[in-house]
Amino acid sequence: MKQFLVTLILQLLLLHVNLGSFAQVKKQQNRVDSVMISDSVEAEIIAEVIKTKVPPQKEKVQYFSQVTKYGFKNLFATYNYNPALPYSSQVNPNVESYMQDYLKVHTNSLIQMKNWGQPYFNLIDNILSQYGLPRELKYLAVIESNLSTGATSWVGAAGPWQFMPYTAREYGLVVNAFIDERRDYYKSTHAAARYLLTLYSQIKDWLLVIAAYNGGPGRVYSAIKQSGSRNFWSLQYYLPTESRNHVKKFIASHYIMEGTGGFTAATNLTGIFDLRGGVNSFDTKLKLTTEEKEFASTQTITGKFNALVISKNLSMDIISFNRYNPDFDNMMNINGNYDLRLPAEKMKIFLANKYVILNECVQLLLSDNPEAPLNQSTRYPTQKNYRKKE
Repeated sequence: MKQFLVTLILQLLLLHVNLGSFAQVKKQQNRVDSVMISDSVEAEIIAEVIKTKVPPQKEKVQYFSQVTKYGFKNLFATYNYNPALPYSSQVNPNVESYMQDYLKVHTNSLIQMKNWGQPYFNLIDNILSQYGLPRELKYLAVIESNLSTGATSWVGAAGPWQFMPYTAREYGLVVNAFIDERRDYYKSTHAAARYLLTLYSQIKDWLLVIAAYNGGPGRVYSAIKQSGSRNFWSLQYYLPTESRNHVKKFIASHYIMEGTGGFTAATNLTGIFDLRGGVNSFDTKLKLTTEEKEFASTQTITGKFNALVISKNLSMDIISFNRYNPDFDNMMNINGNYDLRLPAEKMKIFLANKYVILNECVQLLLSDNPEAPLNQSTRYPTQKNYRKKE
């Protein structure tokens, strides 16, 4: 009887272990099935976007925005950058030494672009958001072309996103002897968004997508195979030097455009920061003169205001607007309000037309025709001819 009870207990324990293992396997299978379903839905939506050549519907955009934010998992600790927190506390520790040499050479030109490039960044942000893509991707246009529609590489890539003719046509642009839509900011940015979605659906990591954008996805797959890793920091030296440096340029551009000197406590990047306080040198150039401060007026505003729309309606140069209101669009997005500062006469015009301006800003945000210009009267700065250096 005793032996029978022992045998029964052992059988029950074995059954419990088997059931537990089965439950664990089932749980893992459900997780795999869920991922497969998610990937299937994602691929289906992307295929629809590529076929129709239009942004996805709003609910699909929300889905994409949740999916694609995880693509920066190897750059930011919490998947995406939070401008309200110190830069150094969010970024991968590998970044500091990785981009230091590039920053020493290019910081000044990037700081200048942070000012004059704001209208272009606003435009690109608006289009990327229609596809649920991270706003950081606009800095890819910085390293591709310096935001220039006239940029042309020695291999024939053209426009702000440096499309080759065959890729441009594949993603909906007209390129022939008479028309080259690669140089159309609106249409080429929509095409770039579609292409970036395609690359992300294949690679699932934005740093690797940027490398693929430069050297082609085949070289990224080869690096993954040779290294046995999908982490950029682990496989970077299996990539071509140019593609690896492309990622370096992207990270450095993002740091200058978005960061506020957060590395100063941990690094000694000579020439980049004001040694007295560790402030990004861009901030020191935004100070108004005593006379400008004296004749300025300040008004707290709330709502979906846009710097470019305000400056256009006030007949005010966007660079001057940014001097009075640094980081306007970004802070409005974070806080929902801003202490708008303008020359007194410009403030009177703004207050008299406040709701008209706000309505135009909202219409821009909710535009049903995303490829149409912001406004027929909107004009962007004249660009100098620029030939991309390889």
